[in-house]
Amino acid sequence: MNRFEYVNPEFFWLLLLLPLLVVWYIWKRNKQTASLSMSSLKGFKTSKNWLSKLRPLLFALRLAALAAIIVAMARPRTVDESTRIKTTKGIDIVMAIDVSASMLARDLRPSRLEALKTVAARFISARPNDRIGLVEYAGESYTKTPLTSDKSIVLSSLKGLRYNTVIDPGTAIGMGLATAVNRLKESRAKSKVIILLTDGVNNTGFIDPKIASELAVEFGIKVYTIGLGTNGMAQSPIGIRPDGSFQYGSIQVEIDEELLKEIAATTGGRYFRATSTTKLNEIYDEINKLEKTDIEEFRYTNYEEKFRPLALLALALLGLEFLLRYTLFRSFI
Repeated sequence: MNRFEYVNPEFFWLLLLLPLLVVWYIWKRNKQTASLSMSSLKGFKTSKNWLSKLRPLLFALRLAALAAIIVAMARPRTVDESTRIKTTKGIDIVMAIDVSASMLARDLRPSRLEALKTVAARFISARPNDRIGLVEYAGESYTKTPLTSDKSIVLSSLKGLRYNTVIDPGTAIGMGLATAVNRLKESRAKSKVIILLTDGVNNTGFIDPKIASELAVEFGIKVYTIGLGTNGMAQSPIGIRPDGSFQYGSIQVEIDEELLKEIAATTGGRYFRATSTTKLNEIYDEINKLEKTDIEEFRYTNYEEKFRPLALLALALLGLEFLLRYTLFRSFI
């Protein structure tokens, strides 16, 4: 980006001297001009000399030279600024998301899973410099998206998250956490983070959540845990109708908060409870602030001085004035 500036603009106050010099020149010229009164010029041969009328040109040249010098003293220049951004500390993040049937509960609108997808998409879009992966789990766990810096792939995979009957029913928190750890264990990032979200209790799977959290500690991975669901009762699926649609009923919300707190404390993370979409938004904003990517900005500035042409112009004007004074106008000085 180019911009024009004057380094010493205070010198422009000297331009106020120019009108004073013009007044002084007119006054001095009138004082130096002699007059002679004669009754008649019939005995004299007269001729018109145009050089006498151009004599003020010498003063104009000197005045223009002075103006050019003053502007040159103000140091005009153009400034070209460019920046280069370098990420000095990348963060690898895996989001482990519960996709069990209970995530279809309607205590968050339109459902827990859909509300989570909306909030998580905003979180992903706000982290352009980090690699992000997705793990989905219910009774077992799968890697939905490996670590990638291509946010369009991650967002597309997130959009495709849904409850399905292919994954075994239940909530295998330990399996989900272990799969996320497995995706991060080879990472060379200086900071490795798992965001584990569930709305239930660990009731299946062959990996104990505590063992999975110990694995996270071994590989230097921090785990933020989120318990999703309102306090009390929630409209949740209790059966499937003949047409394949879910039948809903009021079910007590059960979240193993003690386990989630223990996982977070063991790995150096934090536990959050999201009882509404607004609260879920606030939680992801808080995690976004806690896990900052260090970005180093290099700024390059190139200055191109513009006073030299003005100084040369002033020198040329003074030279022309000197030449005319001692050649063409010599007889009038």
